[in-house]
Amino acid sequence: MPVGTFGLRAGAMMAAADQFDIHLKGKGGHAAAPHKAVDTALVAAQVIVALQSIVSRNVDPLKNAVVSVCVIETDSPAYNVLPENVRLKGTARSLDPAVRDQLEQRIGEIAAGVAATYGAEARVDFHRGYPVTINDADAAAHAGAVAEAVAGAVDWTVEPMMAGEDFSFMLNARPGAYIFLGNGDSAMLHHPAYDFNDEALPVGASWLAGMIETRMSAA
Repeated sequence: MPVGTFGLRAGAMMAAADQFDIHLKGKGGHAAAPHKAVDTALVAAQVIVALQSIVSRNVDPLKNAVVSVCVIETDSPAYNVLPENVRLKGTARSLDPAVRDQLEQRIGEIAAGVAATYGAEARVDFHRGYPVTINDADAAAHAGAVAEAVAGAVDWTVEPMMAGEDFSFMLNARPGAYIFLGNGDSAMLHHPAYDFNDEALPVGASWLAGMIETRMSAA
């Protein structure tokens, strides 16, 4: 987003961010004799592929969800040893509490089913992290009005992001709103080349001051 601009919407603004560990156990063996082992590397590959069917075939196509496996760890010590244990680590993102429940359920069912197909065992540990960041409609309208006074306009059509945000816990306790402030052309957040644009500081500070002034006058 360009520096000096704001983005806002009522409702879901950022996603629930959960983590999962899938522990696969088979039977280690020599790579030259796979028929005498239960190859958990193969099982892990099939689980990873099958998990992608959750978003494409289980979740309502009009709703948002992401399932990503980001880490694969095995206990194989060498090029020619089939691993007995494989651990998959990943994240599940959603903008709807019901979809969040669905992702947790299907990840467990698919991991267990695929593992059983190949003669292996699966255990899934699902860790719930940040909930959905949901903006209260009245609070969003108030925050947007102040932003319009500062910047002249607000992008009310900004799309929700599938990243997670710990401010969601605050919005669960109190009605409020999370707003985006433009940083200009830069690498994405968390990227090593990301560069915070100092020109955004007076714009953000003006919005914060405006929020305080309007809230105090209303009181």
